[in-house]
Amino acid sequence: MQRLASLAFVLTVIGSAHAGEVQVAVAANFAGPMEKLAAGFERDTGHKAVVASGATGKFYAQIRNGAPFEVLLSADDGTPARLETEGHVVAGSRFTYATGRLVLWSARDGVVDTGGKVLGTGAYRHLAIANPKTAPYGAAAVSTLQELGLYDTVQSRIVQGENIAQAWQFARTGNAELGFVAQAQVWRDGRFTAGSGWIVPAGMHAPIRQDAALLAKGAHNPAARALLQYLRTDKAKALIRSFGYEV
Repeated sequence: MQRLASLAFVLTVIGSAHAGEVQVAVAANFAGPMEKLAAGFERDTGHKAVVASGATGKFYAQIRNGAPFEVLLSADDGTPARLETEGHVVAGSRFTYATGRLVLWSARDGVVDTGGKVLGTGAYRHLAIANPKTAPYGAAAVSTLQELGLYDTVQSRIVQGENIAQAWQFARTGNAELGFVAQAQVWRDGRFTAGSGWIVPAGMHAPIRQDAALLAKGAHNPAARALLQYLRTDKAKALIRSFGYEV
């Protein structure tokens, strides 16, 4: 019995010795899923993911200026590709970990109808979107409004969040009666978690393919490579799908 206890202690020490940390920049729309993924990653591998969430456009600037991130989970596929061209991403490490969906959402039940016709009624004062210059979901919101022929009509009602998390916050608190948010922020296991929403048809905006990439600063960090491998597991994919993403 004593030998078994000693062996277990040795194995624990060995496992801890090989555990490491990885600094991860995560798109704001993926903050919720990443919180759960990080917990599972640490539990299953011993490695710890230290996560910062925000707008992909801002992460792009920070990474170019030497920020210590080792893995990027972007809100688009263009930013990691650009960073790879510029030498900040390990060649061949990029892959799509999720495809996001845009939702028109209200914190109140019965406000948003199928088809988003409420946008044209004028029965609201504020419409929250993420900054379209730095956040892919914001750009998708603008494209959707243009596709509906409503952008000029509603432009004076738009309030911009710095990122999709802030746009969701505006809508969640009722400071904006409507908001274009990420489905993952208001959806779990096949239904809206609160309020009312319309899942915008994918054809109304460019696909929101969200790519992961191993950044140059993480090239020699086993924990960084382990995280990217973990995102490809069936367990991780199932969790990502539960938030409304396509995988």
